[in-house]
Amino acid sequence: MVKLLSLAIALLAASAARAAQLPVHPISHIAEHNTFPAPETSLSALSSDDWTHFSHPAFPGYGARVKRAKDFCDPSVKAFTGYIDVGPKHLFFYFFESRNDPATDDLLMWINGGPGGSSAIGLFMELGPCTVNPDGNSTTPNPYSWNDHANIFFLDQPVGVGFSYADFGETTETTPDAAKVIASFMYIFTETFPEFKGRKFHMSGESYAGRYIPVFASEIVDQNKKAEARGLTPINLSSVMIGNGYTDVKEMIASYYDMTCTNASVLPVLSIEQCVRMRRSVPRCRDMVETSCRKDFSDLGCTAAALFCQNELVLPLYASGVNPYDLSVDCGGPFPDTLCYKIIPKIAEYLNRKEVRAIMGVESDFGEYKPMHQDVGTLFKSHLDEWHPNQFYISSLLERGVDVLIYVGTYDWICNWVGNSRWVEAMEWWGQKEYNSKEFEEWTVDGHAAGFTKSSRGLTFATIYAAGHMVPYDKPSESLALINRWMASRDIFE
Repeated sequence: MVKLLSLAIALLAASAARAAQLPVHPISHIAEHNTFPAPETSLSALSSDDWTHFSHPAFPGYGARVKRAKDFCDPSVKAFTGYIDVGPKHLFFYFFESRNDPATDDLLMWINGGPGGSSAIGLFMELGPCTVNPDGNSTTPNPYSWNDHANIFFLDQPVGVGFSYADFGETTETTPDAAKVIASFMYIFTETFPEFKGRKFHMSGESYAGRYIPVFASEIVDQNKKAEARGLTPINLSSVMIGNGYTDVKEMIASYYDMTCTNASVLPVLSIEQCVRMRRSVPRCRDMVETSCRKDFSDLGCTAAALFCQNELVLPLYASGVNPYDLSVDCGGPFPDTLCYKIIPKIAEYLNRKEVRAIMGVESDFGEYKPMHQDVGTLFKSHLDEWHPNQFYISSLLERGVDVLIYVGTYDWICNWVGNSRWVEAMEWWGQKEYNSKEFEEWTVDGHAAGFTKSSRGLTFATIYAAGHMVPYDKPSESLALINRWMASRDIFE
């Protein structure tokens, strides 16, 4: 219901959001410590009391500030927090050193989806160095954190998400606009802290990050071509890793029939009457999307297609009360409040504590932290941002030597394995024929079957049995094994 309503009123809501006087978070204190480090400095030398600011002449108007977050989340590793400052826009990030070898381990960036989802969900619920406890007042170290062998960023983006804010209500409303900020920041960061120059870098995320990551990674690849001429060291983008991604909307929405009305995941969850109606709607939905959103580039026609597909293929599952992120369980509460997981409100409770914000350096006048910002999603929907064929970015990355891992929990509905496997197989690239000629094989963790997979020439598709949308939350051991093996050798078999 949330998706349909936000889509139907997207254009009006976007105009209203621009016209409204949005909350302002002045940053007058920035000038108090406006001292930039030497062109090259060490991250570990930064203060835990004041912001250290840095920028680069190749990126006028862009800067960042960072501080040590002492004894934060997992005291066994160094943690840092900061903002990417782009004029009046300020994007909040967390950074944690590797538990293994911070001086040599890869760089990894994690981004949650939405649009409008805070990456603190990934940090405190899924793959970060700690998880929020049920009391909402404290955290516990996570033994399955992905910083096991990687230095990891968690980024709240675009502006308006999580602790990210704008001075005067400015917004970012499309993925390509958001991409420029991410690429510029990575150059500024690695130029300022040379210990990370040339380090392998992996971009990762889940859900709507299936749209974000391909575009963000492509922006880095394109800027790398100009890097040396600008006196910069190219970013060593090694791979992208997309979990339960929303990459090809046409295939994903069509697959909702398979996931709710066949045995593709769990036993059918909808009535036969409803499933018959959905099955009849699938061809029409496909045709409308292909014609209006892909061929004609018609905003009006694509909006009509989206409304039809959402009404016929999306809303029946939401009306059923089943968890759209895990078909094996019911939602267990109002969807907008909990996103079907009780821990998510507890993350908000923890991040709204004054003492926690003080450690992180969050602006004292910042309002209530929210894990999900529907207004951001509405603005993206007003531009039909989700309807772009993102597989073209993926194929372009593969053609340029960037490896790609697509992994999916088999119990997820909203970004499910059927839709993801279909667009992967249909994607045109130089390794398509070889990839499609292979059979799926089971991969294991500690001697137990973890999912099925196949790969070819830098592209790997893998499922994780009995995992939902948040794979690291449902299957922490399997997800860590998958990521560690991928980063080490691209071979996810033991």
